[in-house]
Amino acid sequence: MAGYRAPASNSVDPLIDGHSGRDTAGGPDDRLDSLVGLHSVKGSHYAQFRGVEQRLSRVVDALDRISRALVQTAEGPENLVLSVVRAAQEHLDAEWVVFALCDGELDRTGPRHLMMTHDGTILAFEGVQVARTPSHLPDDVLNRLNDILRNQMDRLMRPVVDDHHLHVPMHLDGRVVGGLSAWTPADKPVDSSDLVVMRILARQAAVALLNAALLEESRHQLTRAEHAYAKASEQARDLAARNLELERTQRELSAAMRQRLIVEERERIARELHDSVTQSVLSAGMQIEVCRIDAEPRTAERLEVAGRLTRDAVEQLRSVIYALNQSPTVNELSLGEVLDGLCSMHMPADLETEVRVVGRPRDLPDEIQHAILRIAGEALFNTAVHAEAASARLTLTYGDDRISLSIDDDGAGDPAHMRKVLRAATLGDLAGRHRGLANMATRAEELDGSLRIRRSRLGGVRIGVEIPVTGTASTGAGTKEAP
Repeated sequence: MAGYRAPASNSVDPLIDGHSGRDTAGGPDDRLDSLVGLHSVKGSHYAQFRGVEQRLSRVVDALDRISRALVQTAEGPENLVLSVVRAAQEHLDAEWVVFALCDGELDRTGPRHLMMTHDGTILAFEGVQVARTPSHLPDDVLNRLNDILRNQMDRLMRPVVDDHHLHVPMHLDGRVVGGLSAWTPADKPVDSSDLVVMRILARQAAVALLNAALLEESRHQLTRAEHAYAKASEQARDLAARNLELERTQRELSAAMRQRLIVEERERIARELHDSVTQSVLSAGMQIEVCRIDAEPRTAERLEVAGRLTRDAVEQLRSVIYALNQSPTVNELSLGEVLDGLCSMHMPADLETEVRVVGRPRDLPDEIQHAILRIAGEALFNTAVHAEAASARLTLTYGDDRISLSIDDDGAGDPAHMRKVLRAATLGDLAGRHRGLANMATRAEELDGSLRIRRSRLGGVRIGVEIPVTGTASTGAGTKEAP
């Protein structure tokens, strides 16, 4: 604005309490008289009454303009300033109105200045969309604009009143933050009621302008919050999708682990059958054939039948071994269904098996599933080979914080003897024999679980395993024995 400074005017605007003779700084009664206009009830009182009526009408109109100006706060600071300047121009029928904020004051709001002519033309050098850039301004108007903008307010700290000029400072929190000035035509003198109206406009404009700035800031904060919420929602959706993908991957890994366990268990059983049972049956068949050659005819006939039965048994064992070597698909099977599949693998065929699931099934960590299936396979194999049992029952129990497995049979096993064998195997006294029980106990211990051996209600042996679902794997737990 420095390039627009006009030469200093020879006229000096008198302060309200200066040399103009228009002193309105008296007491409350004086100000009331200046507004009302009645000073006596003599013969001239009718003319005074008409003057009062006109002033009151102007004040009411002005207050209406002020109220209409203040409601523009919600529409943004530019509309607010426009409404204030327009209200001042309409009230005074002013030729020029200047609104300006001092540099460094109310930095978060704008426009910083605005001018209006008698015909309603809006002028501003910057910061107002609906304004035109002024090409010529009267010296008094330009100088006043520069004085307010540059905060050169030495003689503008209080209202300035002249016959055809008004200036009121804008106060906020005890300091001057700007000013509102107006110049009226020669036939529109300024009176005391005009000063009151301008003061109200200036005072309320400062507060409303600050409120508009705060409202605008709150809108920006709300927009930022909405963007942050939208971004958070997008991140939440992305996280949910990733969690679903992770769960799907986890299920696939668990299914692959179960597949591998089933295959390994089938291969182990096939090896056991091939290396021990089949060889024993073949050896028995060879002995029968040797005995048949030297036997009496009646005995040889019976030995012939026995030899045929052993050959049939060998063929059946080979068929079973072949079937066991064919890998099944268990990708979609639950842990209980995989246990049921394990039961079907173990011989002899006349061993009846049953699987029960208690509680609400849920996904378990891979290491726990691995241990459960290994322990179940070892126990079932022992039942099939050593227990001379006719039936076996597996019970899988899902607890709130643990998983339990029990294998019961109706065989001829002795729990007390098996506990002694387990202790000896744990101490390494059996030179590799009967390692099945020790392996089961070790798998449970590695997961902070326990293994118990006791008499089953079916009449044989119960092997019970309990593993905490949320526990940390360690080797601190020992094998518990039933009394």
